[in-house]
Amino acid sequence: MCAKPHPVEAWPDGVGRIALTRIDSTNAEAFRLAPSLTGPAWILAEEQTAGRGRRARPWSSPRGNFYASLVMTVAGSPQSIALRSFVAALALHDALAAVTSSPQALALKWPNDVLLAGGKVAGILLECQTFAPGKHRLAIGMGVNLIGQPARAEVEPDATPPVSVLSETGQRLTPEAFLAPLAPAYARWEAVFASQGFAPIRSAWLERAARLGEPIRARTGTADRHGIFESIDAEGNLILRMAEATLAIPAAEVFF
Repeated sequence: MCAKPHPVEAWPDGVGRIALTRIDSTNAEAFRLAPSLTGPAWILAEEQTAGRGRRARPWSSPRGNFYASLVMTVAGSPQSIALRSFVAALALHDALAAVTSSPQALALKWPNDVLLAGGKVAGILLECQTFAPGKHRLAIGMGVNLIGQPARAEVEPDATPPVSVLSETGQRLTPEAFLAPLAPAYARWEAVFASQGFAPIRSAWLERAARLGEPIRARTGTADRHGIFESIDAEGNLILRMAEATLAIPAAEVFF
């Protein structure tokens, strides 16, 4: 079935939009175009030939799914810039809630995935390049399984199973239709982050967090740590409460 019409906010002022048919990766194209841009811009592609996820893992990119990057100039420390992964997660959550009318089926999985009915429907990849003292170009890549998802055999046996919007809701969305609510949603949360810092972003993210207060497994390198997902801290670290200690973990793979 097709998605029902839903109210869409206006496209954010001063933000560009570039639509491409085929590209290696939207993040790579974002960095190539960045020097010629006069402000933030979304790069949307129908197909990626070399899409990447976290840790340079290949991201399956068949036509019909959503592949886009928001590129912008930012200042601040690498740690503060990285917090925009939570801004992006909130924007994806809001956009998916708007187009599916199923906010109760959505959750955010630390550090940068969005879940729909318990399966991974979207991922985020931040990449940053310094081009002048104190100035950086940030590309926020977002991939959403709109109409298809990788086969279960293509992901790790204990990883969150992939799903698509179509498989879970029966709704068929185009990438352009999804970008329409995503761009203003990101602009709203970016404005909150810029004016109020990470605290309200953290609170909003925790309200939508998957498995908060429940047992999880966090893999850091080759070490697995089991504990209770207690929170995230002011730097976005995962707070894992174990029997012997409570740890703040800056980077890990999380398994349920």
